[in-house]
Amino acid sequence: MTVWTHIEQAIRKRILILDGAMGTMLQSYQLTGADYHGERFKNHATPLKGNNDV
Repeated sequence: MTVWTHIEQAIRKRILILDGAMGTMLQSYQLTGADYHGERFKNHATPLKGNNDV
Protein backbone atom coordinates (compact mmCIF):
# COMPACT_ATOMS: atom_id res chain seq x y z
CA MET A 1 0.00 0.00 0.00
CA THR A 2 1.37 3.43 -0.94
CA VAL A 3 1.68 6.46 1.32
CA TRP A 4 -1.04 8.22 -0.69
CA THR A 5 -3.38 5.26 -0.23
CA HIS A 6 -2.89 5.54 3.55
CA ILE A 7 -3.56 9.29 3.39
CA GLU A 8 -6.70 8.79 1.29
CA GLN A 9 -8.01 6.22 3.76
CA ALA A 10 -7.30 8.54 6.69
CA ILE A 11 -9.08 11.45 4.94
CA ARG A 12 -12.20 9.33 4.67
CA LYS A 13 -12.17 8.67 8.43
CA ARG A 14 -11.07 11.95 10.01
CA ILE A 15 -9.89 15.51 9.46
CA LEU A 16 -6.22 15.75 8.50
CA ILE A 17 -3.92 18.74 8.68
CA LEU A 18 -1.08 18.71 6.17
CA ASP A 19 1.67 21.23 6.81
CA GLY A 20 4.37 22.23 4.40
CA ALA A 21 6.98 24.85 3.69
CA MET A 22 4.65 27.51 2.29
CA GLY A 23 6.31 30.29 4.30
CA THR A 24 9.72 29.36 2.93
CA MET A 25 8.35 29.41 -0.59
CA LEU A 26 6.80 32.87 -0.07
CA GLN A 27 10.10 34.22 1.30
CA SER A 28 11.80 33.29 -1.97
CA TYR A 29 9.68 35.96 -3.72
CA GLN A 30 11.29 38.72 -1.57
CA LEU A 31 7.95 40.50 -1.11
CA THR A 32 7.83 44.11 0.10
CA GLY A 33 5.66 45.58 2.83
CA ALA A 34 3.34 46.92 0.12
CA ASP A 35 2.98 43.40 -1.28
CA TYR A 36 1.76 42.17 2.10
CA HIS A 37 -0.60 45.11 2.67
CA GLY A 38 -2.16 45.06 -0.78
CA GLU A 39 -5.48 46.82 -1.29
CA ARG A 40 -7.28 45.10 1.57
CA PHE A 41 -4.78 46.09 4.28
CA LYS A 42 -3.35 49.27 2.73
CA ASN A 43 -4.33 51.37 5.79
CA HIS A 44 -3.51 48.71 8.39
CA ALA A 45 -1.54 50.29 11.24
CA THR A 46 0.70 47.29 11.92
CA PRO A 47 3.53 46.34 9.57
CA LEU A 48 2.62 43.09 7.80
CA LYS A 49 5.88 42.35 5.98
CA GLY A 50 6.83 38.75 6.72
CA ASN A 51 3.34 37.85 7.96
CA ASN A 52 2.75 34.93 5.61
CA ASP A 53 -0.72 34.31 7.07
CA VAL A 54 -2.21 37.40 5.40
